[in-house]
Formats: sequence, C-alpha cells, structure tokens
Amino acid sequence: MASAEGRRHRHDRHGRHDRHDLVPLAALISRELKSEKMEKPSVRYGYAAQSRKGEDYFLIKTDCQRVPGNSSSTFSVFAIFDGHNGNAAAIFTRENLLNHVLGALPRGLGREEWLHALPRALVAGFVKTDKEFQNRGMRLIIFVTLGETSGTTATFVIVDGWTVTVASVGDSRCILDAQGGAVSILTVDHRLEENVEERERVTASGGEVGRLSIVGGVEVGPLRCWPGGLCLSRSIGDMDVGEFIVPIPYVKQVKLSNAGGRLIIASDGIWDALSSEMAAKSCRGLPAELAARQVVKEALRMRGLKDDTTCIIVDIIPPENPLLLLTPPKKQNKLRSLIFRKRSQDSANKLAKKLSAVGIVEELFEEGSAMLAERLGNESSMGQSTSGLFTCAVCQVDLAPSEGISVHAGSIFSTSSKPWQGPFLCADCRNKKDAMEGKRPSGVKVV
Repeated sequence: MASAEGRRHRHDRHGRHDRHDLVPLAALISRELKSEKMEKPSVRYGYAAQSRKGEDYFLIKTDCQRVPGNSSSTFSVFAIFDGHNGNAAAIFTRENLLNHVLGALPRGLGREEWLHALPRALVAGFVKTDKEFQNRGMRLIIFVTLGETSGTTATFVIVDGWTVTVASVGDSRCILDAQGGAVSILTVDHRLEENVEERERVTASGGEVGRLSIVGGVEVGPLRCWPGGLCLSRSIGDMDVGEFIVPIPYVKQVKLSNAGGRLIIASDGIWDALSSEMAAKSCRGLPAELAARQVVKEALRMRGLKDDTTCIIVDIIPPENPLLLLTPPKKQNKLRSLIFRKRSQDSANKLAKKLSAVGIVEELFEEGSAMLAERLGNESSMGQSTSGLFTCAVCQVDLAPSEGISVHAGSIFSTSSKPWQGPFLCADCRNKKDAMEGKRPSGVKVV
C-alpha cells in the first residue's frame, strides 16, 4: 500500500551497480570532471539555538568526498535531531546515521549515478540506525540501565553542487527559499494530528490512535499512538512504542537553478512559532550566520522558549554572484516563481537547461511510502557481490544465497515466487520489516 504523500520518479535508476565494484581513481575523476557541466556553487551556513530540554542536536560536515582525494567530489551534510524522552537516540543518530547512509551506497559510482542511488541509501541508513539503537537499548535494559527508550526526529540534508536531497522522519522541517521569493517545504510533518495517511497506516499496522483521557472521559491534547503515547508516526528509537512507528524517511531530491537558494532546517521549536513563509521572510537579506540567529530570535519573540529551538541556514550561492542571496528578492512574474517539474527521461538535459535559464527548481525524486519493499526497489541482481555472496540491503552484512530473504516475499514463513529477485534482507532485518508492517507483534522475533 503506497502512501498518497509519495511519488516515485526513478524506480529503475537506483543502485544497479555492485557495491564491491572497483573503478580506477583516474577514471572516477575523469567522470566527475565530465559531469560537472555547470560550475559548482559555494555553500555557506550558519547555526543558532536556544535550549530548554537539552534534547536538540545537529550535524554539519562540509568536507565529505564521494571520490577520496578528489576535491571536486565534495558534498556537504546538514542535519537536526530533535530528541524526546531523553537525548540518547538523538546522540546515537548524530554519530551513526551518516556512516550508515554512505555504507549503503554502491562503490565506484559517478556523480549522477551516486545521486540516483542516494534516496534508497538514505532509507537503508535510517532503518539500520534505528535497528542498531533499539538492539543496543535492549542490551542495556537487561543490565538495568535506564534512558534507552528515547526517540528522535531526523531531518538530514545532503547538498552536492546544485542538487539538494532531504530525508526526514518526525516534525523537524527543511524549507527552500529560492531566489525569487517562493518558499517550498522539502519535508513532510509526521504528526498524527496533521497526517491522515499516517494515522491510517498506524492503525492498519496494529496501533491505536487517540488523545489522552482524563477524569470523566474528557479527551485532551494532540492525537497520540498507543502504546507509548507518541505524537509522531515516524521516528528513530522509541522502544516503548510499537514498531509501526517507523524510521523510514520521506525523501525529496531537487536541483536548483543557477540562481541558487537558501535552506532553512529547524526543529519544531521554530515551526510551532513560525510558518515557513514567516521564517524565510524574517531573515532575507542577512548572511547565513546572522539569518539563523534572526530566525531563532523571531520564534522566541512569537512564542517564548517553550521547547528546544534550533536552526541551520544553508546558502547555495552562484559562483558568479556571491552577494546575490544577500539582496531581498524583488517581485517577479509567475514564470520565475518556484515550480517543481518532474524530469523527463527522454529530454532531461534539455529540460535542465531550460529550467536553469528561467530560475525554476527541478524536482528529481519524491517518495514517502512507509513500505520497505517499495523504497528499496526491485532488482534481480541487486546486492550480489563478486564473491558470490549477497548483501542485506539494510544492514549490509554478507549473506549466502540460501540465507537472503527477498524483500518482496509475502511473509517470513513463505517462499517468494521469485526467490532470486532482490534486494535481499537478513533474517533480523526481515523480522523488523514484518513488525513495521504489522505482520507480527512488535518485539516478537521469528528465528
């Protein structure tokens, strides 16, 4: 059952390459140089926060490289993790999520192939991070260690040249303020109160959705999922909640025009006080560092410090006009406003040039389904290594052919009608998949 919030544009273009393929460094660098038809923009950022609970954490890395030793392959990562019920999940996710995402990407890919494979790798990385944190929590609980039932939202942004890829669970948000004054939201809020599709998915998977009841049967507060009482339908961690609260992210990938744009990534302490348009408008004309402070200041002015309030500003700046984003945009006609356009497979290059010329942002990918089989795709040879072993699409462990379970198999007890059709999961990851889809009780593993 695909979620109505997500649409897939490139099912057949993700991760066709063997993750163990070896490509000479010179060939990779040559491929990179050929793919860089438009000069890369510069990236500037700023960060600001006010703490109330001490559960917001962030990640900023601007020196990541797709090809080791090749500076032209550098990309940047920006993320916010808003913890709840403690900070353990937020800290663990900050320390491990990036490595898990990169570990799920096939080796030896050129830039375009790498970007095509990124959405699926993000899904695998989020699920692996959640699985490892919960397994770690179970071990600690055995030793009567408290605090491992925490959870966290995650809004994770990768900026590679003009391409921005965002993956998110929870209610932190990333918006794009494109040059021209149009504001677009690049994430989906996974609050049960506001997301009908997610409420239906949770109840179909075995959860109960309702408000807190007080004396006399009066219901108060936002909609929550029971057991656990969480207001979100997706998160990382949350061992005290059913596994139908999934870590599978909504993913959106866009390509900016050569006019550039500004990303505002923030926790719900900002968005509970400001609309997307208010946040963007409040900081236009300011450099990134001052802009982040201004957004936090405006949120506190509107609502006060009722929650951790964290903001990252990322400016993607055209190389020929580094001061462009510091000028508040003038009114522009509808043609120059932000319009997402789907990529035509037959005329992608021509369309990209036209879109860039008129300042339009191109949508490359969008998917929000909570079904792991849909997010990992359908590859007959996906995951097979040169050694003859298969690799689990989530945790990346090697599997003998007899051990791999097709992600498309209907049940862990049944045999897939196409047992050779990947991607494949190990038994532990297949157990998690079944629990997330309500096919077995949460916490019950089939060996």
